[in-house]
Amino acid sequence: MLTIEIFSDVICPWCFIGKRRLDQALDGEVGTDVVLRWRPYQLYPKAPEAGWDRQDFVRRRYGAEADAGRAPGRIREEAEQEGLELRYDRIGRVPNTLLAHRLMELAALNDCQNAVAEALFVGYFCNGKDIGDLVTLAELGAEVGLDRDEIQKELTGSFGLEVVKQQLQRAPDVGVVGVPGYLLGGGFLLPGAQSVDTMRQIIARAKIRLSDH
Repeated sequence: MLTIEIFSDVICPWCFIGKRRLDQALDGEVGTDVVLRWRPYQLYPKAPEAGWDRQDFVRRRYGAEADAGRAPGRIREEAEQEGLELRYDRIGRVPNTLLAHRLMELAALNDCQNAVAEALFVGYFCNGKDIGDLVTLAELGAEVGLDRDEIQKELTGSFGLEVVKQQLQRAPDVGVVGVPGYLLGGGFLLPGAQSVDTMRQIIARAKIRLSDH
């Protein structure tokens, strides 16, 4: 059994593209005996709890003339290759993603992390949802079968907080300095949103190497 840990932030477009590619890479024989475990990473760990207004954020970062509604060219092209239309024009806020990562921990207990990750990516990048908002997270989680009331109860409390903090600290220890990062079998790091073929080859190789030990 090969465990692939996916270090990711739910507001990272390359993580969304990488997820679609990994799903394709695992569709077939390579995907047998593979377990996915999503791990947290925060692009903006200092974001306030309510997040930032995205228009302000983009202008502060790229200047007054920057167009917050346009996806950067290369990201747009690569996303389109995976059948994704990133609707930056719908995104109103850059959220703090801590709550979303805690939701992913709840999803891990219910064996539906991959489905929740997809719902969060689509919610944010395609529909402009504020995924730093508890009610929005409860709605998205409920769409893939989690209990809405349980989500609100657990995330209002301290569920998942320690695990998420530990994993955020662990990321640089295993070599993750940007996302996505895929840790195969606890020992081999595949950085970035690689092509489907590359992912397939590396995963197949990792399975052989691990079976030799």
